[in-house]
Amino acid sequence: MWCSGPVQPGSDRRTWQRYIALGDSFTEGLSDPDPGTADAFVGWADRLAAHLADAAPGGDVEYANLAVRGRLLAQVLDEQVPVALAAEPDLVSLVAGGNDLLRPGVDPDRLAADLERAVVAFRDAGADVLLATGVDPRQTPIIRRTRGRVAVFNAHLWSIAARHGAVVLDQWGAAWLQDARMWDPGDRIHLTAEGHRRTALAAAAALGVPVADDVDWRTPLDPAPPKAVREVAAQELAWVRGFVLPWIGRRLTGRSSGDGRAAKRPVPVPLHRSAQLR
Repeated sequence: MWCSGPVQPGSDRRTWQRYIALGDSFTEGLSDPDPGTADAFVGWADRLAAHLADAAPGGDVEYANLAVRGRLLAQVLDEQVPVALAAEPDLVSLVAGGNDLLRPGVDPDRLAADLERAVVAFRDAGADVLLATGVDPRQTPIIRRTRGRVAVFNAHLWSIAARHGAVVLDQWGAAWLQDARMWDPGDRIHLTAEGHRRTALAAAAALGVPVADDVDWRTPLDPAPPKAVREVAAQELAWVRGFVLPWIGRRLTGRSSGDGRAAKRPVPVPLHRSAQLR
């Protein structure tokens, strides 16, 4: 089998010169609005790039973000991976498959095999690879039905990382991500600005990047005050109307939230330490 073989050692690098982020809406940064640009988002990958720039000896890192909302894993592999390989990065984050796992009947084993081929390509090209597990959806109505296949996909990610020396950002085991206040109340699948900030710090920690203010990302928020039953019911109804039904409508008509959209940072450009977003 092509993916068999001994476990490869991971990189001992702690600074990188060219970082390229690949994926879907999670990496594009939805629900973390950019205050300086309309209809644009920051997100954990942009924030991680800023931490990488801060740690780099020269105070900057070349950074591109090819992620586009709504993309399925096959689209990420076909559209983004070749562009990233051509740019010769020394670090990539490849976080995709979440949109596939929302769909009934998807095969997480097949997804993992497809993803592994991309990891191998990047590792053979000399790039370090950051993967991320899916978040445990046990507390989210309807979406919790995907828990089994997300868990299977996550197990594969750890095995892929062990075989090829990749790094894994463990979101499944992050207790603070189970706090509803880390998630956009409108759709419940995209992080708030605070969620993205903490995720960037968690990613930096996984990579071994020193960050001065990295001590608080593991700390849970103070307990939220209880909500009245009527308020909870109203929020559930708003979520179904505002997110679930439109999502089903797009699936039935073959549309995607990313139709017609391009990557927000399509080519690597220097991100300077003075431009950090934390």
